[in-house]
Amino acid sequence: MTMYIRKLLRTTLAAAVLLLSATSLFAAGRSEQTAQRSITLYSGRGESLVAPLIEQFEAASGILVNVRYGGTAELAVLLQEEGDRSPADLYWGQDAGALGAVASAGLLQALPDELFALLPPLYQSERGEWIATSGRARVLAYAPDLVEGFTFPDSIFDLVDRQYRGRVGWAPTNGSFQSFVTAMRVRYGDGRTQEWVEGMIANDAQIYRNNTAIVEALGAGEIAMGITNNYYLLRFLADDPSFPVRQRFFADGDIGNLVNVASIGILRTAEKRDGAVEFIRFLLDTAAQEYFTEMVYEYPVIDSVVPAGVLESFDRVIEVAPEIDLDDLEDLEGTLNLLRRAGAL
Repeated sequence: MTMYIRKLLRTTLAAAVLLLSATSLFAAGRSEQTAQRSITLYSGRGESLVAPLIEQFEAASGILVNVRYGGTAELAVLLQEEGDRSPADLYWGQDAGALGAVASAGLLQALPDELFALLPPLYQSERGEWIATSGRARVLAYAPDLVEGFTFPDSIFDLVDRQYRGRVGWAPTNGSFQSFVTAMRVRYGDGRTQEWVEGMIANDAQIYRNNTAIVEALGAGEIAMGITNNYYLLRFLADDPSFPVRQRFFADGDIGNLVNVASIGILRTAEKRDGAVEFIRFLLDTAAQEYFTEMVYEYPVIDSVVPAGVLESFDRVIEVAPEIDLDDLEDLEGTLNLLRRAGAL
């Protein structure tokens, strides 16, 4: 029985216990009105990833969650188009930049102070309109058999060197990649960032639809390196420890080591604020945070939950990460425009 299956069984058992407890609670005296409570969630997090958590929340709270799944950037744009007409109560994105974009458009409301008291400053928005639910780091994944004789790049900027021509995978349409590009713009400006994107294209960087496809391509020997988030490879290794891919960081402080967060906020026009707050509180509770780190291989955002043993220590992640204020990653539209100008989209 693989490690992944054992973890899945433990999570399923936990969900069953939670469901039984919730059923007893509801039978003891939940009114019909409470049973019909609902919230509407726009989720840029994938259905296969978060549906188990949403189901647990519904069982424990009696609140039905109506979910619209989509790309993080796609939903951020949709919310801005819908404006006050949006049916959404909550927006859950895979990176802070998209939440910042929605917040800067005036579409989010302030969250209760008590939620922020649970998190260290790294995982908080100074504006108080979004909050982190889990953390991750950008990494360079690689196929050991295909990098023999190569010098590992010290910086993500080095990937435009000719020695890496046609050997690097990226996913320009992916939300976490776009947030990383926003961070590069914040640190180095649009000129240098566009030069890097154009250099990657000229160096025949291989385009994939998402991060999972990059890791699959590495395992298949299609490419030697790929820029992705830390947890994708760990999911493959959980299922097959012999999977022929590894990962590493760039040099300390390089923008390629960006630490970002999945984040959530409540829409200014939300009609179900109480239920929305309850959902956020659930995501910050111990059980959900253990799910994020043990099953998804992301970093928990509360100190009481220990990161999964397969993760690089969080102290090391902080050591290698560039200093970027996540509130500054709000210009998603500017990043999309730059990627279009450069020919990446």
